[in-house]
Amino acid sequence: MILGGGTAGWMAANLFAGKWRDGRIGITLVESPDIGIIGVGEGSTPTLKRFFQLLGIPESDWMPRCNATYKLGISFDGWSPASGVDRYSHPFISEADAYRQQAFLVNCRTRRLGLDVHTAPGDFLLNGVLARLGKGPQSPPNFPFGMEYGYHFDSGLLGAWLAQRAAAHGVCHVQARVVEARQDEQGDIAALVTDDGSEIAGDFFVDCTGFAGLLMEKTLGVPYRSFSDNLFNDAAVVMPTPAAGEPPAETVSIAMRHGWRWKIPLTRRFGNGYVYSSNHCSADEAEYELRESLGLLDSPENARHLKMRVGQLERHWERNCIALGLSQGFIEPLEATALHLVQQSIELFIVKYEKAGFGSDYRDDYNRRTRERFERVRDYIVAHYKLNTRDDTDYWRANRDNDVLSESLRQILDTWFRREDLTAEIERQDIESHFGTLSWHCLLSGYGAFPPFSPKQPGGGDLYREQDVARFLAGCSLNFDSHAENLARLQA
Repeated sequence: MILGGGTAGWMAANLFAGKWRDGRIGITLVESPDIGIIGVGEGSTPTLKRFFQLLGIPESDWMPRCNATYKLGISFDGWSPASGVDRYSHPFISEADAYRQQAFLVNCRTRRLGLDVHTAPGDFLLNGVLARLGKGPQSPPNFPFGMEYGYHFDSGLLGAWLAQRAAAHGVCHVQARVVEARQDEQGDIAALVTDDGSEIAGDFFVDCTGFAGLLMEKTLGVPYRSFSDNLFNDAAVVMPTPAAGEPPAETVSIAMRHGWRWKIPLTRRFGNGYVYSSNHCSADEAEYELRESLGLLDSPENARHLKMRVGQLERHWERNCIALGLSQGFIEPLEATALHLVQQSIELFIVKYEKAGFGSDYRDDYNRRTRERFERVRDYIVAHYKLNTRDDTDYWRANRDNDVLSESLRQILDTWFRREDLTAEIERQDIESHFGTLSWHCLLSGYGAFPPFSPKQPGGGDLYREQDVARFLAGCSLNFDSHAENLARLQA
């Protein structure tokens, strides 16, 4: 019994229906007919590509219907101006990068020793080159390397499309206003109670009620642990703008006075949003700053204001219920990890639930692993703020001076600035499956987190030049068409 639709609820419904096709498990999703669809432009990690592959859904089925475009990575603009890096690209990692990633890692360590070598991550990784050239990720059959990429899409349209598909694959869709949940004598959830007093019974429940947390928090009393002591942003204002020109194949994250704004290219419009700290600026100030940056001060277009609760549940599986999406936790959208965490949680639950014979024997292990995933994603996001070199507002100075860091993040930063082996430290912590060594090198080098140049330079040792990385990637890029041509084929 899944309570709440939206992208998280319908992703769960589709994955459950795809896994348990034999009829042993009946799947029902209950949602209120009053809940509106926000439909902001949203981005994903490459994990979402695997979601559609698991279900056997071709991109031509869903992407045109959700105004979707390809996403090769994220570019960060204005986060570390004092380092001399105005903008850097963090591409997604593909198979071809295995042939040049060591050159990047070595150059980063060489630069930490004070030598003048090339360390721009977007120049070492294939998706970075493709994004700069305006190309998409689709390659001909003879290209020998697999490509990884994410998507940009209208989240409201994707949720509606997933709902239709789930219904076509046997998921029962019930529209009802649920006001509470009834527990049995043992404390498990027994049924959902609607506003007309009727009950909808179930054996296992999935809480997808968003920040309301109707099942996990309000019924089962699971505490929520805030991350507000090291992630300050708690609000956003969003506005669309018309599509202009060919859509780029990357998300742009632009530093603002009290947070950052996203620019997400969809086929029919651009999604824009300003994520900020309400302790540092008001909603009106944030809207004015967003409108000014978009050139929309005189536009009649209405802006939507959203509140965010950043943190996670202490336990993601309690009794006969798990939480997904905003109900289980939320880490601000800087690295587009929301659906990534949802999908990983669903897949892990399926494995643990089946392994226990559809019981709760592995509940503690599930909670430990899921909690760890949220914490390591949080650390990676916190590093973006801790490493900033802006000095224009108290917001940025407070983020840089904030010393509420996990031990894991402290060790990573300490290893980097002591010029030690970061790859070995990530392996020691066994956190490669969250954000791996290549991702951490992209972040740290992209911010220009290096010491000053040494006065004496040997004039060699730059593997970017010595291995002619640019030539290798330029040759690879010849196999790819423009992003616009990739999208046109989907439409056709």
